[in-house]
Amino acid sequence: MSTRQTRVAVIGAGAVGLVVAEAAHDAGHDVVLCARTRPERLVIERADRVRELDVPVVVDPREAEPADWVLLATKAQDVAGAAAWFDGLVGPETTVVVLQNGVDHAERVGPLLPSGTTVLPALVYVAAELLERGHALHRRGARLTVQGCPDTAGAESLAGFTSTATAGRADAASTLPGERFAALMAGSGLAVEQVADFRTAAWRKLLTNVAANPITALTMQRMVVIQQDESVRELTRALLHEAVRVGAAEGAALTADDVAHTLRLYDEFAPDDGTSMYYDRFAGRATEHELITGAVVRLADRHGVDAPLNRAILALMRGLNHK
Repeated sequence: MSTRQTRVAVIGAGAVGLVVAEAAHDAGHDVVLCARTRPERLVIERADRVRELDVPVVVDPREAEPADWVLLATKAQDVAGAAAWFDGLVGPETTVVVLQNGVDHAERVGPLLPSGTTVLPALVYVAAELLERGHALHRRGARLTVQGCPDTAGAESLAGFTSTATAGRADAASTLPGERFAALMAGSGLAVEQVADFRTAAWRKLLTNVAANPITALTMQRMVVIQQDESVRELTRALLHEAVRVGAAEGAALTADDVAHTLRLYDEFAPDDGTSMYYDRFAGRATEHELITGAVVRLADRHGVDAPLNRAILALMRGLNHK
């Protein structure tokens, strides 16, 4: 007796979308990639190999068919454009996984989906660069973090920057979307980590972006500028301290230790590594500053927290993207 493959639709043919589509394919699922245009080839390059991915690409939302899982891998600012795919892809049993930056995944995407759709926010720890259309360079990182059930809570681990409950259960029959997603991706090249305190995990991920991304985009320098220029490093540290205060006001369990740990993470990058905003600016694309620095500033205003440096960086990023 044959068993129907799980149908997975990945929206977005950027670097993260290609890596995630590859992983879902390797996990044995029926994968379709939804993109604005059809690349000639789909290529994922790593230091030790170059692989061509053979999955169908759909470019017309009217041709989309319902999927069991929809993995939204566009940039956070492109959600409205991606919504054209939802009517065809999302059915009553579909789970939508939001693989984007920011701290408001469900609030950003939920209103664009049919009422009652299950939305699973996910944090992406994948450093990848789109070299050209359909060709991604996967530099490092192979982890996705999602909400787990309360009994997956472990001691907070600064070494991993997330809960120690790395896998939790991987149960495809579970009613919990995080467990089902972990089961979906089992056997792929990506690990799915379930954490009990997703709010704190999301803010810790935001810390990895809130300083390095705009600084590299504004200076057009890679991580070396944060690692080796002392004045830039002091600005980096100050931006992180502001964000920690805002995150704590939002209820995230952040302390000054998170600033020190984020700086250590920055130092683990190769000097010639870039950030997503750096790559976007280099390619002439809009950056997602509103969902990162903008989120810090908006929430600082809500809670009455002073964040003048992030406010200044946001103004500069808006100027950089002004048309």
